[in-house]
Amino acid sequence: MDNNAPGSGGARGGFGSLFGGGSPEYSHSELAGVPLTGMSPLSPYLNVDPRYLVQDNDEFILPTGANKTRGRFELAFFTIGGCCITGAAFGTVNGLRMGLKETRDMTWSKPRNVQILNMVTRQGASWANTLGSVALLYSAFGVAIEKARGAEDDVNTVAAGTLTGMLFKSTGGLRGVARGGLVGLAMSGAYALYNNWDHLMGSSTSHF
Repeated sequence: MDNNAPGSGGARGGFGSLFGGGSPEYSHSELAGVPLTGMSPLSPYLNVDPRYLVQDNDEFILPTGANKTRGRFELAFFTIGGCCITGAAFGTVNGLRMGLKETRDMTWSKPRNVQILNMVTRQGASWANTLGSVALLYSAFGVAIEKARGAEDDVNTVAAGTLTGMLFKSTGGLRGVARGGLVGLAMSGAYALYNNWDHLMGSSTSHF
């Protein structure tokens, strides 16, 4: 059957009118004359310019004066939780290694399994507590320094890392405080250098 026959078109139009009206049909010559907006044709059915459907900007709304990046207070929860999970995972592996090493002369039995399990749980909890405490101190110092200075930059990172190391090793006397401060300064400085490596390399190549 020829789809272009008047009878078939009238049938389609009749059925379409029963359900609210049929869609108009366009020939290739009529569609070829539709103007192009960029590379997207103007829709003959919706009569909507496709340019308005393309979102080149961010698809979220920020409050007035808010930053697009999360601050230290928002990142503190992720930092503390991530350090606790990392410490627990590392402590579990370390406890399993130590348990197998200490019970290598024992046969596989229930006492050996219990001893290995105790070592795993003890080491996992200890490492999770240690790294979680360090992350808590670092986050607290970072938020406090940011609020005091009113700025967010790498100075806050280095200062928070140094103070965290000093306070964490404060029970070891002045030598422990100095050693902890140096370790915190080195680690936070390396982290700040890693974050700004591309910027530093770009600025150094621009001088040549």
